[in-house]
Amino acid sequence: MEYYEAVGRRKEATARVRLFPGGDGSIVVNERPLSEYFVQGMKVLHLTEPLKVTGLESHFNISVRVKGGGINGQAGAVRLGIARALLKTDPELRPVLRKGGFLTRDARIKERKKPGLKRARKAPQYTKR
Repeated sequence: MEYYEAVGRRKEATARVRLFPGGDGSIVVNERPLSEYFVQGMKVLHLTEPLKVTGLESHFNISVRVKGGGINGQAGAVRLGIARALLKTDPELRPVLRKGGFLTRDARIKERKKPGLKRARKAPQYTKR
């Protein structure tokens, strides 16, 4: 069966997205329905935005394998993966997806801990005496 595949990343999360043409619009994440995996409704709205903007919500069945990170990072990774896969289906969608900011990889990641500090930037409390 033919499909379009793309990878999306955000923070520590990585999502491998497959779009199967001619579907009914069902989305499966890690072999579970979308609403069961992402319980919060805002996450579902966030990651299906590229489909809504292009008007292709019910044109594809989507299968996603996502790992690493937390729920927010995983939702962002799936969103980028869906946008990149849509671009492979039709390169004419690039201006629409670019305008919505769906093709930009959010490069913000956790900053590393520095020596002598408690976290990346938090210093121990200063004592005068």
